[in-house]
Amino acid sequence: MGFQDGWRGLLEDRKIQILNNDRTDRLLTKGGTILGTARTNPDVLRAGLPRIKQTLDDNGIDALIPIGGEGTLTAASWLADEGVAVVGVPKTIDNDIDCTDTTFGHDTAVSIATEAIDRLHTTAESHQRVMLVEVMGRHAGWIAINSGIASGAHLTLVPEVPFDVDEVCAMVKRRFQRGDSHFICVVAEGAHPAPDSMTLRDGGIDEFGHVRFTGVAQQLAPEIERRIGKEVRVTVLGHVQRGGTPTPYDRVLATRFGVHAAEAVHAGRFGQMVSLRGNEIELVPLSEATKQLKLVPPDRYREAAAFFG
Repeated sequence: MGFQDGWRGLLEDRKIQILNNDRTDRLLTKGGTILGTARTNPDVLRAGLPRIKQTLDDNGIDALIPIGGEGTLTAASWLADEGVAVVGVPKTIDNDIDCTDTTFGHDTAVSIATEAIDRLHTTAESHQRVMLVEVMGRHAGWIAINSGIASGAHLTLVPEVPFDVDEVCAMVKRRFQRGDSHFICVVAEGAHPAPDSMTLRDGGIDEFGHVRFTGVAQQLAPEIERRIGKEVRVTVLGHVQRGGTPTPYDRVLATRFGVHAAEAVHAGRFGQMVSLRGNEIELVPLSEATKQLKLVPPDRYREAAAFFG
């Protein structure tokens, strides 16, 4: 049985028919979230834990398999603490869930971003332009770092490493001074300048306690133009990264995660999350997986930086 629109479906007891083979056939080739999703305020979710438990009891559900990212799995950990039989599955394009090498959805997002950047290389080279390409990544720069490496970007800016606008401008100038035809910079949406480098507009805080982004690439572009006198164009990929046909890698990983999650339920191994470690699927405690986000480590950024400029 599946519940529509994530935790809201459990809070409101909005279920769909039994997820048998007829209903799930050929879903493997489709992107998106088949059951639907909805953002739920963490405070509302915490207060609604008794209601969720009641919904599970009313429907005779013995175990729950939440599939999602940081918020979903944190709530799953809360339920596990309340004695609910839960096995989590990590799914997010951001790849920021700890205790797993990767999450399904990430490879597809990187593939989409890489293809877009490949296309932008062509037009940027033809018109001798500086191009800023903004990709998703609120706290972690995995999409930016991986698509930047894969597409041969000349610079990648990530949330984990504050950038200095003067250094960015100097890098752009050096590239054109040595006769290169264009400059591509991949910018994670959560990237931010170093103190006193430039000031981003304040978007405030949303109802979920998250900082509202105001478009770092859109604000960085005129700053570069002002400082070096070179035309800068911005492309924001946005939600195109979340849709489309999944890559073969993501299809295989999602299938393997599903098999191991079902096996964990049958074995009574609850309070766990399926995890990819090397080539093997393992179980890790939800409490460990949700302690902190998995960020781009300094060594990984250093690998990418070897090709900057």
